[in-house]
Amino acid sequence: MRWTVHLSVLPPDFGSNLIKALVFNRFQRLPLTLHIGTQGASSRYEARKTTRRKEENLMRKFSSCLSCILFASALLFTQVASAADQTKDNDRLRNSGTVLKEILDVPDGIPQDLLDRAECVVVFPSVLKAAFIVGGSYGRGAMSCRKGEDFRGAWGAPTMMALEGGSFGFQIGGEATDFVLLVMNERGARGILASKVKLGGDASVAAGPVGRDASADTDATLRAEILSYSRARGLFAGVSLEGSTIRPDNGDNRRVYGKKIPAKDIVLSETVSVPSAAEKLISTLDARTPRHRS
Repeated sequence: MRWTVHLSVLPPDFGSNLIKALVFNRFQRLPLTLHIGTQGASSRYEARKTTRRKEENLMRKFSSCLSCILFASALLFTQVASAADQTKDNDRLRNSGTVLKEILDVPDGIPQDLLDRAECVVVFPSVLKAAFIVGGSYGRGAMSCRKGEDFRGAWGAPTMMALEGGSFGFQIGGEATDFVLLVMNERGARGILASKVKLGGDASVAAGPVGRDASADTDATLRAEILSYSRARGLFAGVSLEGSTIRPDNGDNRRVYGKKIPAKDIVLSETVSVPSAAEKLISTLDARTPRHRS
């Protein structure tokens, strides 16, 4: 059977309504499709955000852990370095006592009357001088003075000292030398305790005479504020350190005494105790020159 539809019997707006129905039916599902797509993108964004947050938290924890490790390592290194420096300071004090005793035991060494007139004694053990054309020396040691404002008391606790200097000439090689300096008057002693002193400039210096019976009344000896002696390769002699500088080593003093104390207060005060490492140095001075003689 065949049906025939005559357009003449259809409503006038049938075409337009049909088109509207088809368009509406096609795009009716679009909001649902867009909604579903938006939900998927949002879920992926949240997943990435969560992953990124976890990574950031992990990095923060790692950074915090690494910082703690570095801080602990630095603290440990500082403690180890400080302990090593403390050991060096103690060794320097012991070596100063040993060197002084050995030099004072030399038969033709420092005249006794000069030693008795000295206000202070400075010892620099094993100063290394290495040179090629221009030479320089650097050493550390200790200095003890007779206590009291007039430098007439017993020998006091030592202050750590530094020796720095330069020399010019055609020199090749290096040599370890022990130095002993006698500070002969109050002006020289106070200058050294206060700050850096240039020998030959701020304080007069001369090679000290040697021999127990050597005359200490030469012009150079009488004028000099500091008399210097050296021992190298077993040979002992007076030697000039003109051009060198000496100064209190405040950093070493802080480690030795556990706090910051001015060099003057260490040496002249009656309240600062002698460190155990310096006992040989002070006992040698007490035994060899217990009283000051003008």
